[in-house]
Amino acid sequence: MPFFTQRRDQGVFDIGGPLMTCISSRHWQWVSGPTEAHSYAANVPPTPDEPSAEKSLPRETPSSSGTDEAGSRPASVFRHRVVGPFRKIVGLDAIQPASSVAVLHGDEKEAPGLNKAENVQLRAIRRFGAAGTILMAVGALGAGAQPVLQNPVVGVRILSLPSRMATTALTVTMTGTVMVVIAWLLLGRFAVGRFRDGNVPRRLTRSQLDRTLLLWILPLCVAPPMFSRDVYSYLAQSEITARGLDPYAIGPAGALGVDNVLTRTVPNIWRDTPAPYGPLFLWMGRGITWLTGENIVAGIFLHRLLALAGVALIVWALPRLAKRCGVAAVSALWLGAANPLLLFHLVAGIHNEALMIGLMLAGTELALRAIESAEPIHGVKLALLLSGAGLIALSSTVKIPSLIALGFVGMALARRWGGSIRGVACAAALLGVVSIVIIGGVSAVSGLGFGWIGTLGTAGVVRSWMSIPTILGLGTGFTGVLLGLGDHTTAVLGLTRPIAAVVAGFVALRMLVAVMKGRLHPVGALGVSLAALVLLFPVVQPWYLLWAVTPLAAWATKPSFRVPAIVFSSIVSVILMPNGSEYLPFQIVQAAIMTILIIGVMYLTTRRRMPWRANTGPEESGVPAEEYAGSS
Repeated sequence: MPFFTQRRDQGVFDIGGPLMTCISSRHWQWVSGPTEAHSYAANVPPTPDEPSAEKSLPRETPSSSGTDEAGSRPASVFRHRVVGPFRKIVGLDAIQPASSVAVLHGDEKEAPGLNKAENVQLRAIRRFGAAGTILMAVGALGAGAQPVLQNPVVGVRILSLPSRMATTALTVTMTGTVMVVIAWLLLGRFAVGRFRDGNVPRRLTRSQLDRTLLLWILPLCVAPPMFSRDVYSYLAQSEITARGLDPYAIGPAGALGVDNVLTRTVPNIWRDTPAPYGPLFLWMGRGITWLTGENIVAGIFLHRLLALAGVALIVWALPRLAKRCGVAAVSALWLGAANPLLLFHLVAGIHNEALMIGLMLAGTELALRAIESAEPIHGVKLALLLSGAGLIALSSTVKIPSLIALGFVGMALARRWGGSIRGVACAAALLGVVSIVIIGGVSAVSGLGFGWIGTLGTAGVVRSWMSIPTILGLGTGFTGVLLGLGDHTTAVLGLTRPIAAVVAGFVALRMLVAVMKGRLHPVGALGVSLAALVLLFPVVQPWYLLWAVTPLAAWATKPSFRVPAIVFSSIVSVILMPNGSEYLPFQIVQAAIMTILIIGVMYLTTRRRMPWRANTGPEESGVPAEEYAGSS
């Protein structure tokens, strides 16, 4: 367990600089304890200089006058009745040994590579999933989120065939979607194992997973957009920026005109809505518009390249964060990077969450390299800390929620500096300066200013069934209508949403304190806080779940997290329509029935080659657990 030792020095902290002199004349140095740096877990033993739980308990001494509490001093009563309970609620009391959410984490041992029979099964799973993504790409020619104008397949004999058979195209796309989800679940047997005993006899290597992920992604890279039409809003808002107008003050219809080729493809709900995205994303969008003009197809592919860059950052950061937390890299990549939600919505759907999450995780990894190092934070370590904080701040200029990661990096830094109020203040000052420089610099240099801060609540016009406060408000309003009391949905939403915001803020505060006290790893606390934010957010889109699932994949290993995450990811991945809107009910029913029949036939024809049933053979030696280059 990492802990702190303290020694007297002549004046400054180990990053060296005038900022740190504001804390004390003591020099705090991070050293390795009995276990690895990832084990923030359940019981954090007191260090030689930290008081134990018993020593930190206030001792009750009788007053000299023999009076009871009513006769004590007001300051003592205030501390006992107000300060004490408050410290306990937020987790500042010294007697708590660990955070309650630490039960989601457990160190995960590495396992040897797959044997010969399992490698054969792995290749079958890989081909099955690749066939699914190919079917999705083909079906998307007719069932995807095609542009209203400049559709490149219109009039082409073979490529336009799916667009003339809507139900067939929907069936093909739904079949491919289910195939990818099934392949992902079967792959999980070789990445995570079975949940009965928590043991994995053998695990596929990192290179095997990387090649599988690449093979599944490639068909989606050349497919039309699916599951969402947000990319057309990106293009329209980028065009507004390129024309020198303010995208935070005017929507596509007002800025470009309702007959503009880009406006025509923007969903109606967003045509008069200002951009809710940060200045970095629209700045990059302006560059894309400069290259492509009003060419929709070229703009789609360049925006997809941005999304793929974000996915690459996720694939780079996740295994490193997982190793830092004592989790198998392949397990984290399988749940976080190979998740169908990521494939369908960040790659096929081209959402800017890919860039936001990738920059956030990469920045967190770089910052923790410096904070969890045994070396003093100066020189290279200081550069890592500042660059990591800079990447997190940069991610918030794509979408603001990722800025919360900077708080957990700051609390980990404050713990290294003693976990005192002064340590927290100096960590906040250092990282605050970095964030102000990055966010202010991007806002100023891009020429977009700070108008984006006023449009952060733009998405609140949508009433999402996945949002807890929204569904409570809608349910209450519907109940009122049934009882003849009237529709009070708007009024109830005005109550449930602020309450949910307060609860999410409280959860984040508890997690920040848990990191500062060493009860929880920053990666796990970040994931839990983002999970609370997503579930209690006024609007929750399916891909928002990746905000929480991705960091938690690198930390949470218990079935109490993985099972719900797997089930929910699978269900949400298959219930959304590939065109980003709704089909006629009879089309959905017909496509669903045919999809079930096709999957049933596939099961019968592949039951001897695909590992539909768990059947592990004897372990083969000679395949190291850490091997990168696998044989399959």
